[in-house]
Amino acid sequence: MRIATLAGLWLTIAMVQGPLAIAEVSEVAPAVLSAEQQRIAAIAKATRSAVAVFANGGNGGGSGVVITPDGYALTNYHVAQPAGSYMKCSMADGQLYDAVIVGIDPVGDVALIKLLGRDDFPTAVMADSDKVAVGDWCFAVGNPFLLATDFQPTVTYGIVSGVHRYQPPAGTLLEYADCIQTDAAINPGNSGGPLYNADGDLIGINGRGSFEKRGRVNVGVGYAISINQIKKFLGCLRAGRIVDHATLGATVSASDDGRVMVSNILETCDAYRRGLRYDDEIVRFDGRPIRTVNAFKNALGIYPKGWRVPLTYRREGQEHEISVRLMGVHAESELLALLKSAKPEPGPERPDGNPPPDGDKPERTPRPMPMPGGARPRPEAVKVPPEIQKMIEPRESFANYYFNKLEQDRVWKAATASGDFAAATGNWKFTGTMTVGGQAAAAPVEVALGESVSKGTFPTGPAAVDEKQDLDAQLDPPESGGLLAALHLWRQLLVAGPAKFGEVHYYGEAPYAGVAGLADVLVATRNVAEMNLAFDPANGRLAVLELTIDTDVDPCELRMSDYREVDGRQVPHQIEVRRGDGIVGTISWSQIEFLPAGEAKP
Repeated sequence: MRIATLAGLWLTIAMVQGPLAIAEVSEVAPAVLSAEQQRIAAIAKATRSAVAVFANGGNGGGSGVVITPDGYALTNYHVAQPAGSYMKCSMADGQLYDAVIVGIDPVGDVALIKLLGRDDFPTAVMADSDKVAVGDWCFAVGNPFLLATDFQPTVTYGIVSGVHRYQPPAGTLLEYADCIQTDAAINPGNSGGPLYNADGDLIGINGRGSFEKRGRVNVGVGYAISINQIKKFLGCLRAGRIVDHATLGATVSASDDGRVMVSNILETCDAYRRGLRYDDEIVRFDGRPIRTVNAFKNALGIYPKGWRVPLTYRREGQEHEISVRLMGVHAESELLALLKSAKPEPGPERPDGNPPPDGDKPERTPRPMPMPGGARPRPEAVKVPPEIQKMIEPRESFANYYFNKLEQDRVWKAATASGDFAAATGNWKFTGTMTVGGQAAAAPVEVALGESVSKGTFPTGPAAVDEKQDLDAQLDPPESGGLLAALHLWRQLLVAGPAKFGEVHYYGEAPYAGVAGLADVLVATRNVAEMNLAFDPANGRLAVLELTIDTDVDPCELRMSDYREVDGRQVPHQIEVRRGDGIVGTISWSQIEFLPAGEAKP
């Protein structure tokens, strides 16, 4: 790519010097021509997946990029927010598509939308943005100033000017963490569009730019949200959720000698329960070295609320490795209130709704841009077609609950593909042994799970659960955090299914022990308990069940393995019971029986 640019420079010089000089350079080296063709091919490949977003009848919009053949596409939250649940999108194929909102990340300024009308959309190839380096060639594709009324996107070319940039909130929800800086022109309307590497693979979503001359002139500083950050949020966005970013539950500051130290910490946060304390030094976060406060904010800001991430801290010269469950930046009610009170902040000639750059105030209202074809319908004239309205389901805490139901059904279908648990309405009897803590000897254990009452005999003694009573007072065996209650609710969910169990929703994807990659996570609430159920997407089986009764204490964690068939159903024959950093015990079932309804009540 660099060779092709030099070739262009040589030709320009030759044209200035005259015909003789042109003749001298008319034979361009094959490597130069090859590099030029590679650049042209990369741009042609990339532009096919780019999207122009038109909102509110052409009075706003921006850009986007398709990432799946069935039409899921990425854009900015501040582009999708003025459009609401429904918008129009065009692509370089010359077609105008209906699109609906799927999920939003208002803090990270990302939205997932779905284009409708086909199942073979051209898609972008998502690269590894952690490999992006300063000086790499890159190009942006999008809809600056909403000029793509002919369906053809604009391409701007440049280099990566910086990586791991942190942009703090500027009076809004938006916080750009660990983003890519580029001098490729990012103008109003490019927001939400793709930033590609020299091979035409997606490395980021353009979002912010610095401007002068009343917001119309790009000064060569643009920012893209790294695609690796977005990959961590994709599962949660496909869940139709309003997603929050993570916080540690602790603040940090720089010491006199430049180290990153814990300056305050909540005693109720998971980091405190794992051992982190005031004045500890943060050394690494998810494997990334932490040398400045901004570096820590960068590393922390790329994770969704609820993920568990490794952290290394140093105290008195000794390093400690812990795994920390991250809190949310906002309480759920706080985030919803902020969204309801937030209003679009269009700057001068900012048709994409981006906040005024560098603190500029709007000086005048931008002229409405035309929709493809030249029409300028008024916002109130935009109607959602009835067949598309069925794909829009408002619900508190969700951007579009319709898509959450789709994901629930997908996960549950895979989880129950190995057998019909709905028919197992009788009691379930488990017999086996349990090793407690670090003890080598195994003791007998027996559990009978029933419709409303379950009982068990453990090495620590008998236990019982009656669902007619609050479960927060029924957490036996001792120190387990509710092992029998967790088994009881597991049975109830398998028999009843998500629709009849209680409040169930799809969280998205998250890392869990025993699952390669990311697990599919369902959240189920019943009585006073909440369960996180992590399913292995490779086989659909439940890998981890976490039972939480009190969010200020460690949950009861069941890691399930050794699945075998019993009466045509795949059932785990080994369960590792954990709480916090320790193993409560390991259960091995030697016999599992599904008894007929009405037989041998617990």
